Amino acid sequence: MQLPDEPFDQLVALANRSVAVSSGLPQQTEIVPEWTGISFELGGARLVAPMGQVTEILTLPPYTRLPSVQDWVRGVANVRGRLLPLMDMEAFLGGSLDRSRKSHRVLVLEMGELYSGLIVSSVRGMETFPVDQYSPEMPDGIPEVLQPYIDGSYVQEDGVRAVFSPEKLIQDDKFYNVAA
Repeated sequence: MQLPDEPFDQLVALANRSVAVSSGLPQQTEIVPEWTGISFELGGARLVAPMGQVTEILTLPPYTRLPSVQDWVRGVANVRGRLLPLMDMEAFLGGSLDRSRKSHRVLVLEMGELYSGLIVSSVRGMETFPVDQYSPEMPDGIPEVLQPYIDGSYVQEDGVRAVFSPEKLIQDDKFYNVAA
């Protein structure tokens, strides 16, 4: 390519050549905000808890039973030097966990003064949902005893996930009435 003699004309020629051989800008795509939660099973329902409200997921640690407490209070466990109260959520809801302890997991909540472990049937992992898939309605098939702790749902290709609200759980006086 022959460049003009004047410096400014040379710059214009180089700019035109660059534009002619460029591949263009990448296609713009719309970014959809997402909501992330921890997917787990409880009371035969597939639920998801807000990611920011579950601080840790544990296998069921060894624990010490406590006298004169509700049946659903399993006891306390020493987790890295802190005493973690363990609550059997199936028993709290009036059911019972299956015998296979291998799949049981503990969702650790740390909200303000509350530090507690919720024992659930199993944890499926982290799931992400487009926020526009949220519905404030109570999904079908949620057991009645679980409904006070549900805060809407998300629709996935493989089914609906009810949003479990730890905030609603800790506002329930029954949850704090651990004495038998």
